[in-house]
Amino acid sequence: MQSGPTVVSLQDVVAVLGQFPALAGATLEVEEGEIILLRGPNGAGKTTLLRLCAGLLPVVRGSATVLGHDLASDRESVRPHVGLLGHQNGLYGDLTVAENVRFWGATVGASDDEVAAAMERLGVAGRLAGVAVRKLSAGQKRRTALAGLVARRARLWLLDEPHAGLDADGRDELDETLRQAAGAGATILVASHELERAGSLATRTVEVVAGQVSEGGAR
Repeated sequence: MQSGPTVVSLQDVVAVLGQFPALAGATLEVEEGEIILLRGPNGAGKTTLLRLCAGLLPVVRGSATVLGHDLASDRESVRPHVGLLGHQNGLYGDLTVAENVRFWGATVGASDDEVAAAMERLGVAGRLAGVAVRKLSAGQKRRTALAGLVARRARLWLLDEPHAGLDADGRDELDETLRQAAGAGATILVASHELERAGSLATRTVEVVAGQVSEGGAR
């Protein structure tokens, strides 16, 4: 099978949180269209790896390139092209669902139709569109955050426990959204403890242990 363009290229990367090396020589290559499951115990470095790829953490040692951007010399330039969804949803509580999704879509010039389609896809259109985010349930907030990610048209999706807070229907809708995004050329890294569900989506599994990365095998 022909290889696609390289989206993430990490070579012996060290990243430090405080005085602690959260990544201690991590090496990883990810190609366009892959869905990578990051698995490992709490504190292993999965979240740090996602934040590094989003350009939010400095590279202390080694080389790191994401979507052609050298993270060692210019972390900011990659940020408009990636979408990071962590444990916090990154929403504005006083804004409505529609206003939040429209805000994230506006960062890439998404049209009203694209914003509406993203909300419809994640089940937050209609009645919920005009509700302030602070009044939503945990699952509804998660759906709204995911709709914002879809509207942003991110080329690299970085997801930290994305199924958390979603009901069964929401989890199925998320899985289908991720499959469609990858099919359209997006690349996805998912850190998850829900190994059966996330593993069924993944094209590859990567183990993150003590700040280092190893291949877990193809799916």
